Amino acid sequence: MNILMVSSTFPYPPTRGGTQVRTFYLLKYLAASHNVTLVTQRDPSVTDAELIALRDHVGHLVVFDRPQEPTNTAKMLKKIHRFGKFLLYGTPPSVLNRYSLEMQTWVNNWVEAGKSDAITCEHSVNEIYVQPHFQKQLKTIVNIHSSVYATCRNQLATGISENRIRDKINLPLLRRYEQNYCAKFSEIVVTTEEDKLQIQQFNPNTKITVIPNGVDLVSFPNRTSDPGGHRLIFIGAMDNLANIDAVCFFSNEVLPEIQKKYPDTTFDIVGSYPAPEVLALGKKPGINVTGRVPSMVEYLHKATICVVAMRTGFGIKNKTLEAMAAGVPVVGSDRGLEGLAVDGASEPLRALRANQPAEYVTAISKLFENPQLRSQLSQNARQLVEAEFTWDIAGKRYEQICLG
Repeated sequence: MNILMVSSTFPYPPTRGGTQVRTFYLLKYLAASHNVTLVTQRDPSVTDAELIALRDHVGHLVVFDRPQEPTNTAKMLKKIHRFGKFLLYGTPPSVLNRYSLEMQTWVNNWVEAGKSDAITCEHSVNEIYVQPHFQKQLKTIVNIHSSVYATCRNQLATGISENRIRDKINLPLLRRYEQNYCAKFSEIVVTTEEDKLQIQQFNPNTKITVIPNGVDLVSFPNRTSDPGGHRLIFIGAMDNLANIDAVCFFSNEVLPEIQKKYPDTTFDIVGSYPAPEVLALGKKPGINVTGRVPSMVEYLHKATICVVAMRTGFGIKNKTLEAMAAGVPVVGSDRGLEGLAVDGASEPLRALRANQPAEYVTAISKLFENPQLRSQLSQNARQLVEAEFTWDIAGKRYEQICLG
């Protein structure tokens, strides 16, 4: 089958964030059996070595430069122009700011020439490249990593919005946008049942399939021993708003209470591109902000507990799955554990749930003091990942959507 995958995010190496990880492993799976063309964008941080490495995983790689932001006055004028377009036509600035007319022309020509049987948009931000009439010529698929409308609504509800006035104005516009762009696609893929229900409200007649994220079990082997101690960890791209909020909340409202009970408790914040407010946390007692590391799993294996203290951000969290695969007990919020059966009445206990500071203190204390409970969570969580959340399982389902 000839498949065109569109991703404005360069999906290599698959360690920079959830979008890269999901896109890369689905690409890798499809490319093993099909003729896959990937059209993507390169920003200045992508090295020549990474470009060459990605080319090895795909039949045909087409790369455009990421449009660069203008400076100062021109930047402000462009922002105003993009917001005006959002009001008039419904396409958000976050989609327009990486839109490439050159890439659009290439996609149009490729489709018109009949070179693909299916086109997949990896992340909703790429929907802009799919013309409504494409549906008549080939299968059109959008792989929605998370609902933009639901994310904005949640950020307003939890009070972590970067710009509350802007997001209040944006919310009804995002609802209209999500409803409109989904209508262009013959198939919609989401990562959780929650997102499926959200998208279904807008598009009751479109086929929507849930395909969760996965883990590369080779990159995240189960640890061979429990290190004990009082070492906490959070993993993820540290320029991401939801991750920034999670570590700031945990460091300011939870960790000091844990350290009163266990003074030697440390908290490793492991992930690339730490924002200034994350770097500032490194000045607090016991907190270590690493930035990008060569091996995430090495840090996981040394940790007593992985904390997934998310208060916003929809979809299955790769960080949660990776910790579970590595055999590290997880204490997570409703958002951090979304899409995972970890503590239901008929389920083996696979993680501890916490949303309020006192709940985190109770759950973490329980695990610090109970090696048997740590072992139970570790084994049960690893078994869940092996059975339901590998990239092979996700890739097989995605292939069925493309073939369907």
